[in-house]
Amino acid sequence: MHIAVLGAGSWGTTLAILLANNSHNISLWSYRESYTGDIRALRQNPSFLPGVAIPESILATSDLREAVADREMIVGAVPSQYLRGVMAELREIDLRNVTVVNVAKGIENGTLMTMSEMLRDALPDLPLSNIATLSGPSHAEEVSKGIPTTVVAASLDPGTAQKVQTAFMTPHFRVYASTDLRGVEIGGSLKNVIAIAAGIIDGANLGDNTKAAVMTRGIAEIARVGVAMGAHIRTFSGLSGIGDLMVTCMSRHSRNRHVGVEIGKGRKLPDILSEMVMIAEGVATTQSAYYLSQKVGVETPIIAEVHRILFEGKDPLAACHDLMTRDPKGEV
Repeated sequence: MHIAVLGAGSWGTTLAILLANNSHNISLWSYRESYTGDIRALRQNPSFLPGVAIPESILATSDLREAVADREMIVGAVPSQYLRGVMAELREIDLRNVTVVNVAKGIENGTLMTMSEMLRDALPDLPLSNIATLSGPSHAEEVSKGIPTTVVAASLDPGTAQKVQTAFMTPHFRVYASTDLRGVEIGGSLKNVIAIAAGIIDGANLGDNTKAAVMTRGIAEIARVGVAMGAHIRTFSGLSGIGDLMVTCMSRHSRNRHVGVEIGKGRKLPDILSEMVMIAEGVATTQSAYYLSQKVGVETPIIAEVHRILFEGKDPLAACHDLMTRDPKGEV
């Protein structure tokens, strides 16, 4: 297939390499010409994926029109809060026969839209059946080295999900198919908020018991929000739910966990973010998740406390105390 990958961060670059090695014709777009120049000259992406060779067959470009010209599939690997602006540039292009695969994990600030909803809003002529999301426990640092990884491709159209599954499947990158687009999106997005909470626990040295509790009760909150939005409960026991939650809460590669660790050590959010090259999607998603849970009428105490810690300056130990001293409840 002829496939465009939009976004040359670590994940976009990794997926471009994976698809090229899977015998597809790939263009890789970056908004910054300096990144494109590095890829062309070095056949590496030193800013985001150092030391990983980029095949000569991949076309690196900063021209969006060139990147998407005559492509059968477009992979949106732009951070969630910037994806609308990039996709809106494609509004005049006929996308009726193009599959658009989102790999960003987030809920848009302000609109509280999932990425598939945002894509339909930004590209009103794009059929909903053409939209898919690829999600799951998949750090670029490991996928780029061929470490065995499993993810899920979700679309409301089973044929679209299977098309994405076939395009991305390799011996070390196993793709499952799902029609629960909403559940896969919610699981992949909200787990980043819980990962910040897990990082705070690690940074504050609160222990494994506390971290296990936050992960378990965190997936319960994610599932409640998802089900309220029409998702299937079983999705949150899968790769885009508990699978992605586990790896993001526990991995040294997790940017969201890193933010939490530094918060738990007593540092301030602006200082942490100013030192990071890559984007921790969970910070913006915390804002969206906090208001989204209120919109759908679902109680999410962990998400609410993470919001208070990040944006209201609440002390993490006080947040932990308030969670532990809530009124007694049944587990289910």
